[in-house]
Amino acid sequence: MTSLKAIDAPFLDRRSYDPGVGRPVQERRQFANTYEELSPEARDLATAIDEYKLVHRRRFITYEEMLSVVKSLGYAK
Repeated sequence: MTSLKAIDAPFLDRRSYDPGVGRPVQERRQFANTYEELSPEARDLATAIDEYKLVHRRRFITYEEMLSVVKSLGYAK
């Protein structure tokens, strides 16, 4: 049997961002938490992907999204 306290508890949507919550917001990185060991080109790509993920509120991106980020950096086949 479920207690009433559990039913009445508000649903916490962890995906939504609320700056008034007071806890630090730290995004998880898909590839690494640091870019120190990367080449300058790889660091640019990693930074661009992280920026894309923050803007679009995505934790992970698809290959199509990654391709669009790469193309935004000037890649052309």
